[in-house]
Amino acid sequence: MNILALEPYYGGSHKAFLDGWSSRSRHEWTILKLPASKWKWRMRHAAITFAEDVAERLEHGQSWDLLFCSDMLNLAEFKGLVDERVRRLPSVAYFHENQLTYPDRYPREWDRHFAITNFTTCLAATQVWFNSEFHRQSFLTALPKFLRRMPDYRPLDAADTIHAKLSVRHPGVEEFAARPPRPDGPIRILWAARWEHDKGPDSFFEALRILKKDSVGFRLNVIGEQFEEAPEVFTWAREFFSGEIVRWGWQATREEYVAALQESDVIVSTAEHEFFGISVVEAIAAGVYPLLPRRLSYPEILKSGTDDEADAFFYDGSTQDLAAQLAHLAKRIEQSQLWRDHPDRLHELIKRFYWRNLVDQFDDALAAS
Repeated sequence: MNILALEPYYGGSHKAFLDGWSSRSRHEWTILKLPASKWKWRMRHAAITFAEDVAERLEHGQSWDLLFCSDMLNLAEFKGLVDERVRRLPSVAYFHENQLTYPDRYPREWDRHFAITNFTTCLAATQVWFNSEFHRQSFLTALPKFLRRMPDYRPLDAADTIHAKLSVRHPGVEEFAARPPRPDGPIRILWAARWEHDKGPDSFFEALRILKKDSVGFRLNVIGEQFEEAPEVFTWAREFFSGEIVRWGWQATREEYVAALQESDVIVSTAEHEFFGISVVEAIAAGVYPLLPRRLSYPEILKSGTDDEADAFFYDGSTQDLAAQLAHLAKRIEQSQLWRDHPDRLHELIKRFYWRNLVDQFDDALAAS
């Protein structure tokens, strides 16, 4: 099959997903992409920009069998702007995130247009794939509540029609080489997430402050994507934990990123909002011990409730319990007993996310669309 893929926000998890799949796929891909910046403008203009590009490609004889896009595209608008040869193609929309349940620090300024865009994309698509069951369920729960806020002409029946289109397809991750020998020293704690408020950095650094107050030694790798305005707590933390910091900030190359994962002992998430958690899955694939709040997509990822051993990797979501469990893991590091007698206990669980185990499923799903 010839696939036309449209990615208005080619960066982060969007880029990793599209590159990881298309590079292994048996299908042929034409990928149109825009830089990952100014996401609001991308959602507003991408349909127009891509429609112009596609028109030129049609003139030069290109054709496709299926249209694939991410949630950042207004698919309904794009279909209204392109030639019938593209408009009639089956289409699959992949939701990495959505603007309906994404937390907004300033709700009075929330532009509801973006939530409507996600909804109309669902209506226009042949199939809609979500990156986790948590994501799919939260979207379906929030959508009717959102639509009932409309003053009139509420499209509740239209919302019901999308249910049959929705399915879950977890994204794939790369595999990692064997870990090098562990560096000497105390527990090395990793935080790998966007430097934004919804990832809970205040809670993370407060837990570390408790460890420092209690004289628990640790080293710190704080990495992740940054934007023009990061939460102020990062400025404070860089000074307060200057003696503990090993890595700080964006890792410019894949090699640096992999090194940061492979030299870390424990990855911590304090996320208040997470649709999948690809950095956590990649860290686990690299052999890092996860310590995660029992919420969001994390129980789904680690099969909590069906795998009794998975419970060891969760804390109750509070700063106090996070600090206590990190202190406990620090002692186990001192005794060379972080993983107890099961150093590969997560390997079988997490390898279901390796691209080699997913690519045929993804390709087959497109062929059946």
